[in-house]
Amino acid sequence: MGNRSDAPSPGFPGLALSANKQGWRMSAEVVKRLESRARQAEDVIGWLKEQIASLQPAAQNAELQKLQEENRLLQKDVDHWMKALVEAEERNGVKQVSIPSQAAAAAVPQTAPSAPPPTPSADTKATPEKKGEKKAKPKQKSASKSEGKPAVGAGDGDVVDIGLLDLRVGRIVSAQKHPDADSLYVEQVDVGEPETRTVVSGLVKFVPVGQMQNRMAVLLCNLKPAKMRGVTSQAMVMCASTPDRVEILDPPAEAQPGDIVTCEGFVRRADAQLNPKKKIFEQVAPDLKTDGERRATYRGVRWQVPEKGDIVSQSLANVQIK
Repeated sequence: MGNRSDAPSPGFPGLALSANKQGWRMSAEVVKRLESRARQAEDVIGWLKEQIASLQPAAQNAELQKLQEENRLLQKDVDHWMKALVEAEERNGVKQVSIPSQAAAAAVPQTAPSAPPPTPSADTKATPEKKGEKKAKPKQKSASKSEGKPAVGAGDGDVVDIGLLDLRVGRIVSAQKHPDADSLYVEQVDVGEPETRTVVSGLVKFVPVGQMQNRMAVLLCNLKPAKMRGVTSQAMVMCASTPDRVEILDPPAEAQPGDIVTCEGFVRRADAQLNPKKKIFEQVAPDLKTDGERRATYRGVRWQVPEKGDIVSQSLANVQIK
């Protein structure tokens, strides 16, 4: 039993993980090699167990210690490479690697998905009792009645679309040039709240100051307030825009300050303030355009003030809105 030249080789030659400053980057070939090495290690462990079982009592102690030590080192090696394999695949967009072995199961116990409840009603009843439930769960209860998916705020599972933007009709009560910036106006805007909002807009080159006074507009009201040359802007005036021309969008004639702007087919579920880290407006903005009839649209669907009409530009058709 002292000569075990027929045993599988326990080594792992050639295994390496390439890393850069941004994390692991694994090719499909390296992942396959990791899986192969893990299986080889398991084979070696199985062979060692067979050798242990076949030892005679007289020679068992010395050989048993050697085999157990090799077994321990191999198990440690398997656990290490299985963990590396799982991390590599997760960084490449693969949630978990399916390897039918005890070592793999031990390496990734927390990635195994739990079985879903048998019915939606059972899931609803069980939700409040789950210890690991996120605090955002209560928001999901106010989702659209016609759908079972989350529809409130910009939660992790919510779809990013125009419904997350708080677009309202506003009246620019007054406007004057920014004291420290020639290209900016500082406006006071009524958006249906007890007090007017201060808004800073880069419209000096495109709209005369006389046309900024006491006029209706559409405001994006849930951007995070931002200082512009020392003045905090609390909203954004929405405009049809080209490199050479900019026009403030016009609400329908009967619209009043505070009227909400909707887009059919997109549930309005705006939070009080957009999370700037999620860049929600940046994701929605490319699909905000005027159509061939100068109407404001999102993905081809018109903006509207319910029961009052469309939002339009004075002359700019098929251009970006921002």
